[in-house]
Amino acid sequence: MSRCAAAVLSLGILFQLSHGLEVNVTKDGKLCLYANLMINFSVSYEGKDNKTHTATFELPPTANPDDSKCDETASTLTLKFGEGHSWSMDFSKKDAFYQADNVTFTYNLSDSTTFPNSASNETRNVTAKPQITEVVQDTCYSCRSTDTIEAPMVNMTLWNVLMQAFVINGSKSGTISPCDADKSTTSAPPTTHATNATTVAPTTNGTTPAPIPTTTPTPTLPTPSDGTYMLKADENSTACLLANFGLRIRFEQGGQFQEMNLEPNLTKASGFCGVNSSELVLESAAMTINFTFTNDTKKFHLHALNVTAKTGSGEFTDVNTNMSVWEAAVGSSYMCNKEQNYTITKQLTLYTFNLRVQPFGVKKGGFSTAEDCLGDAESFLVPIAVGVALLVLILIVLLAYFIGRRRNMATGYESF
Repeated sequence: MSRCAAAVLSLGILFQLSHGLEVNVTKDGKLCLYANLMINFSVSYEGKDNKTHTATFELPPTANPDDSKCDETASTLTLKFGEGHSWSMDFSKKDAFYQADNVTFTYNLSDSTTFPNSASNETRNVTAKPQITEVVQDTCYSCRSTDTIEAPMVNMTLWNVLMQAFVINGSKSGTISPCDADKSTTSAPPTTHATNATTVAPTTNGTTPAPIPTTTPTPTLPTPSDGTYMLKADENSTACLLANFGLRIRFEQGGQFQEMNLEPNLTKASGFCGVNSSELVLESAAMTINFTFTNDTKKFHLHALNVTAKTGSGEFTDVNTNMSVWEAAVGSSYMCNKEQNYTITKQLTLYTFNLRVQPFGVKKGGFSTAEDCLGDAESFLVPIAVGVALLVLILIVLLAYFIGRRRNMATGYESF
């Protein structure tokens, strides 16, 4: 086993090594938390030109760890940098294991160097759950492979990670607990900044390709019930966002594929309506789905989707912040009556039924004229083609009848 190399430093001393950013946190003069990691950030934000921009940047070597802390059963690594930005990871200990519970990223949109031409001066926070679980105590967690932690509008890509929470007796362990990705493959650090996930185009009445499950997948569920969801700016106003659909998710957890239908009668709708960005959050006991819509003043589309599902084996969370589906003109609605499925990530697929949404420009509390999806447009082509063919056939029969009758009349005159 390799050893976690580096000298023990007092709290707050931070320096850049060739293999990452190293932090040593101490308590009562003894090392209690160690971290060596590299992080790339990718943040989507709205610009003053009413367009969505993406800022990509790295965790700098000047990050300040002074707010990091260690306790018996809970520790936090906090790194502050730039003009009001910070990144933190919370750890907890239970029995013979420790894990990372949450990652919180705070970014200040008024930082014009990092977010040029930003339309907002807000400081925003996003929280996500990393996949660092059940690390054996008195071992160093190691992951050379890239690991992207996704949150609404934000991707955080970590690699070359080496860390130990709850260091025993002030000395880092010589034992390594590798991540699953390192166990299955040898990967190199990325050569570019973090990028967002790629949205795969929807397919109609087809099956989304997916890895072969190691166990038998959950049987197909019945078609989900349609639900109608509405947001208002306040209690006295009319609707500012409308949505109607049946919805199902299919996801992979622990090597198994599971399916869940969204139950409209057990679902609460919340969110907000903005000028260029609107969000619809649907929450039930079994799942929470966050839809983020954006527009460029002419057209709107679904830009991000964040899904959390609760199962008997734990909580599943996945997100895609770089989508471009359900597009229609601002002031109209998007409609797709046919069943559609969308590959959101490798682990998550979204199914929609009788879909109609309008996140902007709602008037008089009802849907505006709808723009149909390609699937619906294709469904109209078949009856139109059949109708045209029948009309042509009728014209041919009529033409043949009149020609035949005219010839018979001419033959009658000649015989007389």
